Formats: sequence, structure tokens, C-alpha cells
Amino acid sequence: MRNEPAAPVAVTLPASAGSSAQARQALSDVATAWGLSADVADDAALVVTELVSNAVDHATGPIGLTLARTESGLRIEVADQSPARPEPRPVRVDSARGRGLIIVAALSRAWGTEPTADGKVVWAELDI
Repeated sequence: MRNEPAAPVAVTLPASAGSSAQARQALSDVATAWGLSADVADDAALVVTELVSNAVDHATGPIGLTLARTESGLRIEVADQSPARPEPRPVRVDSARGRGLIIVAALSRAWGTEPTADGKVVWAELDI
């Protein structure tokens, strides 16, 4: 069965603690509308949470979330107004933080960053 692309969905979120929950809700709505499996939706929810949380923690201004269904998967993009690129860091066993990009890398086919005129986009692609 061929996976036909659907129109991307874009949401603007505030750079605040509640943004991850809003992003997960947007993803849930899209996953239902696009008929994504529960496993893909769960993996994508983790990726969305990590990318949006990083933007809230390390950037300023509004956060842009774009969800796009491609021929082979799901592309998640999070735009923020910081030019600083996220870098995976060594995990400290005594810390509850610092595992986000490791999770993103593990659940995604690919991930990366692209500079923009006013910051960057961090993206991840998942197979569906």
C-alpha cells in the first residue's frame, strides 16, 4: 500500500512548560486523522515531546511545530529563535535530564538541524 502524503499541519506554541502537552495533542489529532498506527503515534509523541522541551528550555520566542506526512514516513519539525544547535551530551546516571536527543535518535530514521533566518529548525523523520 502506498502512503500518500497529506497536507502538513503547523502549530505555533508559546515557549512555556505547557507547550509539550499542546504539541502531543496536535500530534494525536494528526495521527488519528492520518490513520497512523499506535506504535508510530507513541514514538512520534516521545520525539515531539523531546524536541519541544528542548526548544522551551534553550530558546526564546514562539515555537513552531510542523507535522508532515511524507511518502515513507512522518517528518516532525520544531522551529525556534535560537541559533544554537542541539548536541547530544554524555548521560549522567544521577541526572533525570540529558537523554532527549538520544531518544530522538533511537526512534527516528534520521534527525538533524537546519539554520533559519531567525534561529533553527530541528527535525526528525520516522518510518510509518
